[in-house]
Amino acid sequence: KEQYVFDNEMIGNAVPPEFIPAIEKGLREQLEEGAIAGNPIQGVRFALTDGQTHPVDSNEIAFRMATRGAFRQGFMAANPIVLEPIMTVEVEVPSEFQGTTVSNLSRRRGMILGSDTRDQMIVITAEVPLSEMFGYSSDLRSTTEGKGTFTMEFLRHAPVPKDAQNDIVKEYEKQRAEGNK
Repeated sequence: KEQYVFDNEMIGNAVPPEFIPAIEKGLREQLEEGAIAGNPIQGVRFALTDGQTHPVDSNEIAFRMATRGAFRQGFMAANPIVLEPIMTVEVEVPSEFQGTTVSNLSRRRGMILGSDTRDQMIVITAEVPLSEMFGYSSDLRSTTEGKGTFTMEFLRHAPVPKDAQNDIVKEYEKQRAEGNK
């Protein structure tokens, strides 16, 4: 997936052509830095439609900074969301541990896709956020007497729950405030 698309839709030369690369550079910098959680931003289309120059103050840095500010303003007005990685998880356990395993995956915000039997073992397939999988290996070992195994593979990104996004944003703002002291 493309991180961003930069479209110069200006008619005329309200912004001299030599400053267009500076505008795109400012956009790239802001996308890499992020705006709400310090994470890179993806899936953006930026359309440059107009601008203005000043005979004394127009330079590359001014256009980069103006672009960053304009992007942040528009980005925040668009109600951005934080995405998290979702993993396909396949857990193999003896049948007597199926209920406990399904329950454990559900507690981790897992969506159970199905279960199957393979070589007298139950194979449970689920989609689980990566952030919920930390410590799962130890939990699985203890709840299955060491007989359960699992694999996981990246599937896609999905929005984090709203309360988790609020916590992430607050933590990021706190870190930025501490860094500016």
